Amino acid sequence: MKFKTIEWKNDCVRILDQRRLPQEVRYLVCRDASSIAQAIRTMAIRGAPAIGVAAAMGIAFAAKKNLFLPPQAFLKSFEKICDKMRKTRPTAVNLFWAINRMKGIFNESSLDVKKMGVRLEKEALKIYSEDIEINRKIGEHGKDLIKNGSGILTHCNAGALATAGYGTALGVLYAAWAEGKRFHVYVDETRPMLQGARLTAWELRQTKIPITVLTDNMAGWLMSQQKINMVIVGADRIARNGDTANKIGTYGLAVLSKYHHIPFYVAAPMSTIDLTVASGRDIPIEERDIKEVTHFRGYPVTPKGVKAYNPAFDVTPYSLIHTIITEKGLIRKPFHKNLKKCL
Repeated sequence: MKFKTIEWKNDCVRILDQRRLPQEVRYLVCRDASSIAQAIRTMAIRGAPAIGVAAAMGIAFAAKKNLFLPPQAFLKSFEKICDKMRKTRPTAVNLFWAINRMKGIFNESSLDVKKMGVRLEKEALKIYSEDIEINRKIGEHGKDLIKNGSGILTHCNAGALATAGYGTALGVLYAAWAEGKRFHVYVDETRPMLQGARLTAWELRQTKIPITVLTDNMAGWLMSQQKINMVIVGADRIARNGDTANKIGTYGLAVLSKYHHIPFYVAAPMSTIDLTVASGRDIPIEERDIKEVTHFRGYPVTPKGVKAYNPAFDVTPYSLIHTIITEKGLIRKPFHKNLKKCL
């Protein structure tokens, strides 16, 4: 990819501001952890793996700023920034996974503040580099599922923009394309934030992969016309039984896929699997500002005073999912047994 979603650059963290795409490529220069947390909260950076990386970098960045503090004050400041990161987005489990990895550094060694700052930075950069490698493995494991001439539907953005690089669901497409397979990608626009129309289309446009953008309510019709042969999406949290939380609208596509006998695939790293959650009923669903529905980029699209509902995610039951593609391979049913075996 010619762009970087996030990178650590000397005394700052640079984040590609996805709110401005596709019209403008602009990077946020974050010089403190609070600005990184704000970037996550406002969706300047989004996608479960990417916000995990961003949170880890934010925590490490804060630690480097506080190396002058005595040990107990340093620990207190560390816990405070971890808590701030934890409150940014509630659904994507990768965020909490990354925070726990950073907290694990404290459990492994004595509290030497200067050494701790170095170790936290190394761990954040390790999470970043590991994510890219994990995505490539997901692509390699999933590419054989794609057949020449397929019509493939995506939802939201699960590409390089949603990760440290390469992508999960789109990573599978990139790996298949690199192998020589040829297919057509139908990009669901993904209301209300249009991550498909704005981000996935922009990302795929930089490759030679042919794309067509659809409004969200067109998918069923194209399925009935046999233009779509498979659906592949990312995930923000996968419960122990395989129920999967992903961008709002995913559940509807899974139901349509089942009706039209089209395989529905989820591509995600193992860090997205949360064995502490028994089923999708226990996954917290983030509800965002209703202005994301009633307005678009500041302009009202509904009558003044109209109420709206804005859950950012929904849950697809495991029964509607054909296969979960991970860096450890393809996980098939029964998910409640096979997910646990892979962790």
